[in-house]
Amino acid sequence: MELTLTTPGLLFPTISLLLLAYTNRFLAIAALIRNMFAQYKANPDPVLLPQIENLKVRVRIIRDMQFLGVTSLFLCVVCMLLLFAGMQRAGEYVFIGSLLLMLGSLALSIWEIQISIRALQIQLGELDK
Repeated sequence: MELTLTTPGLLFPTISLLLLAYTNRFLAIAALIRNMFAQYKANPDPVLLPQIENLKVRVRIIRDMQFLGVTSLFLCVVCMLLLFAGMQRAGEYVFIGSLLLMLGSLALSIWEIQISIRALQIQLGELDK
């Protein structure tokens, strides 16, 4: 299979949309943390602490998702430069690295979603009591 300039270029919109989604998740969770922290300062409720901890873990995962996504985009650009310079084999290896980083970013995204779902299930379970 021949790797051309258009192949890594196809990842640009995908990576950009993923980074936008990751940023939106990050901002929503950061707002929740600030809100819960203010709530805890006003009325120290021990139930809030595990929820805040859960959100802190999710923020760290999202940070790592973003890092892997941005690095994947960076490697896509490097790959395109290498292909443009006629360095086909190096471009292929860099493109493989870019795909692996994107795969890692997506895997972290799945993990973060699972944590989010578990937290919601716990919260909804408290309604049944």
